[in-house]
Amino acid sequence: MIGLALLASLVMVRQVLLARLDEQVNDELVQEVAELRTLVREGRDPATGERFGSVERLLEVFISRNIPSPDETMLTFVDGRGHQRSAQSPPAPLHEDTALMRRLGATTEPTRGSVMTEVGRVDYAAMPVQASLAGAAGDEAGVFVVAQFRDLQVREVDDVARVFVSVGFATLLLASLVAWVAAGRILAPVRLVTDTARSISETDLSKRIPVHGDDEVSRLSATFNEMLDRLQNAFATQRYFIVDAGHELRTPITIIRGHLELLGDDPQERAETVVILTDELDRMSRMVDDLLMLAKAERHDFLHTETVDLGVLTDDLFAKAATLGARNWKQEARGEGLVVADRQRLTQAVMQLAQNATQHTQAGDTIALGSQMRYGEARLWVRDTGDGVAAADRDRIFERFARSTGSRRVSEGAGLGLSIVRAIAQAHYGRVDLASAPGEGATFTLTFPVDPPSVEE
Repeated sequence: MIGLALLASLVMVRQVLLARLDEQVNDELVQEVAELRTLVREGRDPATGERFGSVERLLEVFISRNIPSPDETMLTFVDGRGHQRSAQSPPAPLHEDTALMRRLGATTEPTRGSVMTEVGRVDYAAMPVQASLAGAAGDEAGVFVVAQFRDLQVREVDDVARVFVSVGFATLLLASLVAWVAAGRILAPVRLVTDTARSISETDLSKRIPVHGDDEVSRLSATFNEMLDRLQNAFATQRYFIVDAGHELRTPITIIRGHLELLGDDPQERAETVVILTDELDRMSRMVDDLLMLAKAERHDFLHTETVDLGVLTDDLFAKAATLGARNWKQEARGEGLVVADRQRLTQAVMQLAQNATQHTQAGDTIALGSQMRYGEARLWVRDTGDGVAAADRDRIFERFARSTGSRRVSEGAGLGLSIVRAIAQAHYGRVDLASAPGEGATFTLTFPVDPPSVEE
């Protein structure tokens, strides 16, 4: 690409120089003719101070006052005969071309033209001078000719182009060397990314790319490492999920298989077995529904938001929760205001928290619900005076199939309830917080923004 750019630049520069050369030749020819016209019209003979007495004298004075450039020459003619030429020797002897001299000497009108010589093309301008215009008497007539050796000047342009080619070629070599070294250094981390990606398999996602510096490649490496972290966490979560789901589903399957293998002909025994099998199948069905719920939580259409009155929602939640068990139910606070949320999902989350509180308390224990709106956030909480949650379990109980180890009562579910609550909170761009101590009860708080960002945002 650099070579093509240099070649294109060379062609363009040469064309520009040639155009300027033609313009310069034309300007110089016009300038000499204009100076002669000025001398004819206003000039004075330096010897007498009067108007020129003859065309011959005028041309002599003009030739003596003008020193041509190395690629220029001047000729004068009087009455058709060659009279005088520039003192400097021209690159080619135009005066030896008889036909050309005869034609130029007979010029009666201002003329522009060109002629080929042994040194190439020559551009000229011929200006006739009449005695009457010069202030002289008689019919004497002269011709002034200025010639530019254009092709000699073109050779100078070509010399410049050759220098340009030499410098450009050296620049190309240097730029190629620098580009080669720089590309190697730049692409080295990219090759490292490629090699690391090839070495990663489903069973080993632990490899990472070393990050050095703060350039684009370093940021790419850091982003790639973050992606690997997410993939590793996703694979680990999937692996644990499969193991835990298999373990949880194995128990009801074993129970069902055992009862079917021992099923006898006694109608009463059959009826009792059907009740047990139906209960286990219902438990499996609830587990599958919960798993589907968690899978849907990762989709953008998991929520169907609307404007919800937080106070009215709190009243409805308390009324529904109070039917879950014989406890001392209390409504601690009632937030006032409107929120943008999925009413059904929030109800599902709070009912799950209330159900957990019921399972971990006894008759007479207090379970309190409340809500609050503050600083652009809405809060819904469920507080109980049950066994509480051990410090080691506070993060773990939100994982799938996890249960608290310090509770005196065993949950009837599969350990997916709090995972569903957390998924609903995260879908609302919120979180679930737990404040608890063993023997002092627990408070689960669902916090989410009043006006969450849209999917487009």
